[in-house]
Amino acid sequence: MAPPQGQMRPGRQLAVLGFIFVVLYLLVFFAGANGSFKDRLEPKLGLDLIGGTRMTLEATNSVDGRPPTAENLEEARQIIESRVNGLGVAEAEVVTEGNRNIVISLPGENRNLDEVGSAAELRFRKVLKAADGSGTVAAPPAATPTPSGSAVPTPSGGATPTPSGSGAPKATSSPSGGQGGMAPASPSATPTPSASASPSAATPTPSASAEPVPASIEEQRKAVEQKVGAAAWQAANGLQAPADLTADPSLGDKLKPFGTLSPQEVAVLPAQMQFNVPTIGCAQLDKRPPASISEPKQQVVACEGGASKYLLDQAKVLGTDVDDADAVLDQTNSWVVSLDFSGEGQSKWTALTRESFNNEGQACDATALGQDGKCRVAVVLDNEIVSSPEIQGVLTGNSQITGNFNQKDASALAGQLRYGALPVTFEQQEAQNVTATLGASHLRAGLLAAGIGMLLVIIYSFFYYRLLGSVIFLSLILSALLVFGALVVLGRQIGFTLTLAGIAGMIVSLGVAADSFVIYFERLKDEIREGRSPRSAVPRAWIRARRTIISANAITLLSAVVLYVVSVGTVKGFAFALGLATVLDLVVVFLFRHPIMTMFARTRAFLSPRVSGLGRALPARNQPTQQPRNPRAKEA
Repeated sequence: MAPPQGQMRPGRQLAVLGFIFVVLYLLVFFAGANGSFKDRLEPKLGLDLIGGTRMTLEATNSVDGRPPTAENLEEARQIIESRVNGLGVAEAEVVTEGNRNIVISLPGENRNLDEVGSAAELRFRKVLKAADGSGTVAAPPAATPTPSGSAVPTPSGGATPTPSGSGAPKATSSPSGGQGGMAPASPSATPTPSASASPSAATPTPSASAEPVPASIEEQRKAVEQKVGAAAWQAANGLQAPADLTADPSLGDKLKPFGTLSPQEVAVLPAQMQFNVPTIGCAQLDKRPPASISEPKQQVVACEGGASKYLLDQAKVLGTDVDDADAVLDQTNSWVVSLDFSGEGQSKWTALTRESFNNEGQACDATALGQDGKCRVAVVLDNEIVSSPEIQGVLTGNSQITGNFNQKDASALAGQLRYGALPVTFEQQEAQNVTATLGASHLRAGLLAAGIGMLLVIIYSFFYYRLLGSVIFLSLILSALLVFGALVVLGRQIGFTLTLAGIAGMIVSLGVAADSFVIYFERLKDEIREGRSPRSAVPRAWIRARRTIISANAITLLSAVVLYVVSVGTVKGFAFALGLATVLDLVVVFLFRHPIMTMFARTRAFLSPRVSGLGRALPARNQPTQQPRNPRAKEA
């Protein structure tokens, strides 16, 4: 006789479930697993569970403070995420918040995130003039500007940087300190220190910018003019070269108010004024807001070493012309950043070195010349000069940024250049370290909440369904083991990180699982009340309840998918955990719950209402029907 419709063979289904468990936990213990037995059973935990670092960056599009576009903010988020992942932190979370902020969260050991949000706008600019950058009113301009690095290229493309001020030229192949310099990939020439010249001998230079000034910048300049006074502004605006305060001491008193300006106020001044006013020092220039000198078509002012300030030409080569950057050890076992230019970028770099070597185009002043009377090229990263090597030949090959780098600094700079310059600039607003102690307390609280939720479901199940409560208990245990194993494997394979939000999603899934039990068991009671035996009622109840269970779980799963797609941050973790637990609950429903119910239906205990938990369904079926005493009443 064929089995009733809907009857399944429980042995096969339980065997399939056992096979799934074996495969899953083989992956847990052997697939990419390292460390002790305990370590192999640990899923990846998020920032709120094990501690870590969270930093908030506020974006600005330029010095005038305009908000960035949504496209630029998303592009910046992707670049920052690439930089963070380049540090080997695959579980990092980088999300946008509002229309200005990007939030970076890194679980685990505290890490330095200062570099990942820097704009890394690389510019190669010819040095036009040099002046003292101390900002001291009483002191005259420095007689000898000392750039921190020089490079001596040869027509074949060879060059090696060395810091200036080292005395007479020496034959050497590596830098010996200082901030750094530019060199080809295979240095072969002799470095020389920079030349000495008086900044007062600087010749007038055309206006720093022929570009139209935005209205907001003009308004800020007027505010600065009112702050320093009309006399000081007029005196500064009339300077055609760095003021010599020794020749005119009274000029120092007029220009003294510029020394009290904030870095933000200094940033809106014209480049010529920033350079020519001696009371504006490097202390102010170095602290200007990000993107203050990022415009490539304008002349700008920047400092090197905190003591010398340079007037720099337009940027002829940009960071976007660099095709690749790597931190490598040079022949002297020093860390350098190797630059691989793109095809067009290499042409630009060759043209810039040719212009500097021949002093063509915008001529560099005597204060900007090196020891051999050649112009220098400043390597400008954001608002700072990394090095300013002298150009003694036309460089036709790739180059290196050299300096006093360690491996960490060189790798950070190479990563910034490799992944590109950010389309917007950022200011750090908040940096928070979540301690491991606080994370552990969060983890205990989350696990306690999950345990309490499961315990309440089990207590209710045994109280209301009795023997059937054991089915609910075993199903929840199996679901928990499947979810735990899946979390460990997914953490290794795709970097899924469990957070408090994820634990909340799993707690919610307990309610979904309990609903499927209620649907099945109540349908079973209805079948028995209709006069069917427990053995035949189980498969029939399964057939009728199965569609409802699938529909309810499908709605929950669809909600989790939609939430995962449209959400960001920890909400994604909640949606992923809810969807994962729902799918695995369906596996347990089909491969354990119905087979075990089929086996229970064949036992004697299942027929007892006090043991089975079927309530009055069985007594209503087994109660004998009373016959009427009056035969006529029976006929009627």
